[in-house]
Amino acid sequence: MTTLFQSTFVLIKPNAIQRELVGEIISRFENKGLRIDAIKMLHMSRDLAERHYGEHRDKPFYNDLIEFITSGPVIAMVLSGPDAIDTARYVVGDTDPLKAHPGTIRGQYAITTAKNIVHASDCVESARKEIARFFAPEEVLNYSMHCRASI
Repeated sequence: MTTLFQSTFVLIKPNAIQRELVGEIISRFENKGLRIDAIKMLHMSRDLAERHYGEHRDKPFYNDLIEFITSGPVIAMVLSGPDAIDTARYVVGDTDPLKAHPGTIRGQYAITTAKNIVHASDCVESARKEIARFFAPEEVLNYSMHCRASI
């Protein structure tokens, strides 16, 4: 089986920032071996939130989701590494915090599914779209980490 070097998108949500969990969350990804290729803090506009969560438009929780994600700053990141999409989702844990394994971000810090601390792309196509939605190509750096043997 070949290991695929990939990029993925991760969004740290407003409640994680309010609870001062940003450093802990970023450390989890770095400690797992993922490289940060882009990172920025922003206040998501309603338009951007609606584009990002458009697939949920017809679901009953949609309006609450948009209100929550625009309620405060978020941190958008592009992470890269071997099998980055699956690796990031493993670190994040199940969408439902009650089903998330202990030690995952959601398993340790999330309280409800609606406010589950962090979003991570679920597949290659989603990662491409989400990265392009939040970052211009020149904002995403591709560099070598010569001092690290694990990547």
